[in-house]
Amino acid sequence: MAAMTRVRLAASGFLVLVALALLVSLGTWQMHRLAWKEGLIADIESRRHQPPASVEEMDTLARGGGDVDYRAMTASGTYLNDKERRFLATYDGDAGFYIYTPLQLADGRILFVNRGFVPEQKKEPSTRMGGQLLGLQRVTGLARAKLAEKPSRLVPDNDIAKNVFYWKDLDAMADSTGIDAAKVLPFFLDAGPSPVPGGLPIGGVTMIDLPNSHLQYALTWYGLALALAVIAVISVFRKKT
Repeated sequence: MAAMTRVRLAASGFLVLVALALLVSLGTWQMHRLAWKEGLIADIESRRHQPPASVEEMDTLARGGGDVDYRAMTASGTYLNDKERRFLATYDGDAGFYIYTPLQLADGRILFVNRGFVPEQKKEPSTRMGGQLLGLQRVTGLARAKLAEKPSRLVPDNDIAKNVFYWKDLDAMADSTGIDAAKVLPFFLDAGPSPVPGGLPIGGVTMIDLPNSHLQYALTWYGLALALAVIAVISVFRKKT
């Protein structure tokens, strides 16, 4: 009987140690994730506030496999207003679209610019003619990386026929406008909040939302480990008495 009790105690102790090791490991993993996320946030903030890079600098970086996302940049060209694409979006609680307009550079290359938000009732260009900028324009904002594929199976397929995009498929945007894909730069530009005649599109809509709950998760795992250790110690003392 005593031997059986010792076996049970040893088995229980082993399971407690395994559980403690697992909980501590999960907490430590979350701390590593926290350090990574804080580094990523700091990197993005640094990119945003650097002097704007030129199109050439950004193109070289993108084609070399570098990360262009959220880097400040500037470009000059002429908007091809008749080829704008609409991406379903919300802004301050209003439903509408981000307007992606091809910007033709002096050398003929094309840069798709997210000019900003327009509400649903203003999706047609004829309802916001003041914002259909003509002639040479200089645009400063943040570069956004081209997506390689649809971000999730839950995201609907783009409705090319209705000019409604649910995900930012640069290739499809270019193809649907008849623009030669070879001329299209491999990234987007989100225009900054510069005022536009008529007030639309509303620029500066880039969202930088990186959830950072890793510290809370780490504290949860460490807390569970501590609670388990306390319970185990109390249990041992009770058995001895």
